[in-house]
Amino acid sequence: MAELLGLGDERGEGAVGAAGLAECCLADNRLNLDVYPDGCRRFLRLLQGRRPEVVRVEFLRLSSNDPLLSTTLGILPQLECLRSLVLKGGHARDEFGSCQLGSLTSLPPDIGSLRCLTHLDLSFNSLPALPSCILHLPSLRVLLVSHNSLVALPEDFGFLSKLTFFSAMKNQLKELPQSIGELVELQDLDLSENALECLPEGVGNLRKCTELDLSGNCLTSVPDCLGKLKALRRLHLHSNLLLTVPASLASLPNLSRLDLQNNCLRAVPPEIQNSPFVHLRGNPLGAPAPPAVSPHPHWAQVPPDVQRTSSLCPTYSCISSGSFTVTSEGCRVVLASGIHFYFPPEAVPGPLQIYFQTLAPDPQWVKLRHHDVLLSGVLELQPHGVRFQQEVHIWMPCASPQSLHQREVVVRTFSGQSWSDLRTRVKQKRKSKKHVAHCSVLHFSWFLVVSRLVQNECQVPAEGTLLFSSVDPSIKVTFPPGVTKETRSVKLQVLPVSAEELEDITAEQGCRASPLLCLSQDSLLDFLRPVRIQLPLPPGVTGLNLDRSRLHLLHSDLEGQSWDDITSQVVLEFSHLYAVFEVTHFSWYWLWYTTKTYIGGIARKVYERLRMYQVNFIALQRKKDPEQVLLQCVPNHKVEPVLKKLQDRYRGPEPSDMVEMFEGEQFFAAFERGISIDAERPDCVAGRLAFVFYSHLKNMKEIYITSPVDRKGQAVKGQVSFYRGEVPKSIPEGASRRRRGADSLWLATLPIKLPQLKPCWADSRAARNGSSFPPLNLGNAENGYLTQANLLSIARRLGPDWQSLGLSLGLTYQQIERIGYNNRDDLDKQILEMLFSWAQQNLEDPTCVGRLVTALKESGRQDIAEEVEAILELGRHKYRESIRRVGLQQGSSTEDSAIATM
Repeated sequence: MAELLGLGDERGEGAVGAAGLAECCLADNRLNLDVYPDGCRRFLRLLQGRRPEVVRVEFLRLSSNDPLLSTTLGILPQLECLRSLVLKGGHARDEFGSCQLGSLTSLPPDIGSLRCLTHLDLSFNSLPALPSCILHLPSLRVLLVSHNSLVALPEDFGFLSKLTFFSAMKNQLKELPQSIGELVELQDLDLSENALECLPEGVGNLRKCTELDLSGNCLTSVPDCLGKLKALRRLHLHSNLLLTVPASLASLPNLSRLDLQNNCLRAVPPEIQNSPFVHLRGNPLGAPAPPAVSPHPHWAQVPPDVQRTSSLCPTYSCISSGSFTVTSEGCRVVLASGIHFYFPPEAVPGPLQIYFQTLAPDPQWVKLRHHDVLLSGVLELQPHGVRFQQEVHIWMPCASPQSLHQREVVVRTFSGQSWSDLRTRVKQKRKSKKHVAHCSVLHFSWFLVVSRLVQNECQVPAEGTLLFSSVDPSIKVTFPPGVTKETRSVKLQVLPVSAEELEDITAEQGCRASPLLCLSQDSLLDFLRPVRIQLPLPPGVTGLNLDRSRLHLLHSDLEGQSWDDITSQVVLEFSHLYAVFEVTHFSWYWLWYTTKTYIGGIARKVYERLRMYQVNFIALQRKKDPEQVLLQCVPNHKVEPVLKKLQDRYRGPEPSDMVEMFEGEQFFAAFERGISIDAERPDCVAGRLAFVFYSHLKNMKEIYITSPVDRKGQAVKGQVSFYRGEVPKSIPEGASRRRRGADSLWLATLPIKLPQLKPCWADSRAARNGSSFPPLNLGNAENGYLTQANLLSIARRLGPDWQSLGLSLGLTYQQIERIGYNNRDDLDKQILEMLFSWAQQNLEDPTCVGRLVTALKESGRQDIAEEVEAILELGRHKYRESIRRVGLQQGSSTEDSAIATM
C-alpha cells in the first residue's frame, strides 16, 4: 500500500518525511490534518513512519473532501485511544462558490469499536442515513451530523445514552424516533432547518436539556410535554408554521429565551405574550384588517390585485438563518440583507422550505457581457427544480448605476447552462437613495443585478416593422415586408462615444465616430431581404461639409475582436444629418470620419478601451495600529469619496495613478522591502494577495503586516506593489505596451512605513502572532492548568460567538460592548481581548479553568471544552507521574510540569 500511495520507504525517505511531518502535524496526542489538501496521505505516511505515536492519538481531524478518505477510514479502528474524530466536508468550494460537501456516505462497521470516542463530527457530508456503527460507541457524548442528507434517525437512536450534545441541523428529517426521549443526559439538541412536521412525546423526557433549536421546520404545533423540560434555558421555534403554542411553556423556571418569530400565530396565551423573554415578531397576531396603504417599501411596482391579496399574508422579517418556509396561503419575506420576496397564495401546493445564500461573483462562471457593470452579489435560491404555480416577486438591493439614460438595470438569472435577463423594474428609495431591482419568476436558481446598455427589442413578422433606439431616436432599423417567413425577435443596443473620449484614446484631432450600434436576433439565418439602417453622421459632420473619402463604415462580430471596413461593400445614402445603408446580417456597426486609411486596428483599440475601467489603488494604514493595512481598488470617480469616508480612521499615501482594469479581472498585491504577511492565507498566491475587480463591489482587504526580522524598535520603510494576474486574452495590446517596469504585469506601487515600535504595538503584535507573551498560567499543576498558548489556540477556534462565551464567563454586557467597540473592525482582537482580560483577572483563582470549561459548554462549544478537559487531564497525569518519580506524597508541592498546547 505504501508504494501504491507514494508514501516512500520507512527506512529511507518515508522515515525522514514522517519525522518532518510529525514536527508539523503531530502535537502530543492530536493530529489536525483537515487544513491540508492531502491530509489523508500525510496521515498514512505518519502511520508508516511513527506508528507507536500515531496509534496513541486522541484527537484527529481529517477533511472528507480528501480522495484517500476511504483508505484511511479502514485504519481508524486501530487508534484505540481516539477520543475526538472530525471528518468534515465544506473545505472546498464548487464553481458557484458554495461549500462542497464531503464524499462521506457511510462509515465502516469497525468504527463502532472505538470505545474511548466521545466526540464525533461528520458535518458537511453526504450521509443518507446515520451509520449504524455510531450506535455502538459507548462513550459518545458529542455528535454532529449537520449539513447532510438524513431523512430519518434510527429507531434505536436512544442507545446513545451518554450523549450530551447532538446537532443534525440542515438535513431532511421529517420525523423523530420515540427513543429520542431515552437520551437522558442530552443538554443541547439542534434540529433546525429540517422538514419536521411533528414531535414525539418522548421529547418531554429530555430533563437535562438546556437548549432546544427546532427553527426552520414545518411544525404546526408542539406538544405539551415540552413544559416538562425544567432545565430548558433557550427554546428556538422561529420560522415554522405554528398556529398555536402550549401555555405550559411560560412556566418553565429557567427559560430565558423563547423565539416564536416568523410563524402563523394568530393568538398566543396571555402568559406567553406578556413574558419578557418571548419574541413574537413576524406573526399575524390578532389578524388585523388589511391596511389601506400597503407598508411594503416597493409596493408601487406590484399590480393592484397582487397588493390586495398580499395584505392578508403573513410577513417574516429580517431572516438570517439561511432558510424559511412557505405555505399555500402565501407570505412576504424580508431577509436581513434587505432582499424582499412575495409568494402569492397558491404559489406552492403545500409547505415548502426555501434555502438562500449570497455568493461572491466568480469570474469563472459569472460571464459578464461587453459593457456590463455588476451591481450586486450572486443570490442563490433553492430548490432549483421546483416550478411555482404563480410568479414569485423578488426585490434585490443594488448599487446605483452611473447613468440611467444610456444604461438600464436588469436582474440576470442562471439556468445551470447560460445566463438570461429578466424583465426588471428599478426604484430608488427615498431616504437612503439606494436602488432596488424588482423581477418575478416561476422557478428559483441564481440571480444577480447588472447594469447593461439600454436594450430595445421587437418582434419582426413577415409583414415587416420598424425599430428605433430609445437612447438616440435618430437610430432606426426598418424591416421591409417579406424580410422573414417566421417571426423573429430582434434586439438593439447603442453605445454613444464622445469626441473628447475618442480623441483622448486615439491622440488624433478631428477623429469622429457615430454611436456604436449592436444588432442581434434569435435566429441563425440571415434575413430574406435587406434591412435598412439609419445612423447619425459623426458629430460636426453634415451633408454639406461631408468628405466621403474620410467616411468609413465598420463592421464587427458580437465579440468586437476584429473590425472590417465594409464601406465599399454597401451602398451609403446621405441626408443632411444621417447615413443610410442596407444589410442582411446583424452584428456591430460603427460609422467613422477620419483621415486615416486603415482604421480597423484603431477601432479595435478604441472599442477595447471603452470596455475598461479607469481605477486607482489605495493603501492606507490604521491610525491606532499602523501594522493594520487597508488595500483597495476603486474606480477613478470613487477615489475622493472613499478617501473622505476613511480619513478619520486611516492615513497613508495618495492613491496611485490611474490604470485600466476589466470587470472581473484578477490582480494581486505584494509587500516588498522588509515587510511581509502571513503566507498561509488562502488568498495568498506566491506571496501575493489575490483580488478580483468589480466596479461596484468592495475590492478591499484589511490585513496585518510585519517585519520578517527583528527591527529592534526601528522604523521600516517598505512598499506594496499591485500586479495583474494572468493576462486575459481580451487585454488590448496598447494597454500591455504602456505598462511600466521590468515586470510587465506591474500596475502601481505605494509606500508603506512601519513606525518605531511602541510597547502597546509590540504587545498587540505578540497577541496576534501568539508569541512573546508574559507568563500566564491558569489553574494549578495539581488540578491542571492552561498556558497562554492554550488560550491562543482557543481564541483561534472562536468566531462571532465570542460574546456568548464572554457572558458565560461572567463578563458584563457593558464590558462586552466596550471590547466590541474598541476593536470594532477586527474580530480577532475582540476575541483576544475578551479571553486574555478575563484570564488576567482570574490568575489567582484555582477554579477558573473549570469555569472556562463550563462556559464553553454553555455557549455551545462542546468541541473546544472536550479538548480543554483532555489537556487538563494530561497535565494532571504528568503531575502525578512527577510525584511518583520523586517519591512525594499527593499533597506535596512540585514544580509546574509542561502541558501540551492545543
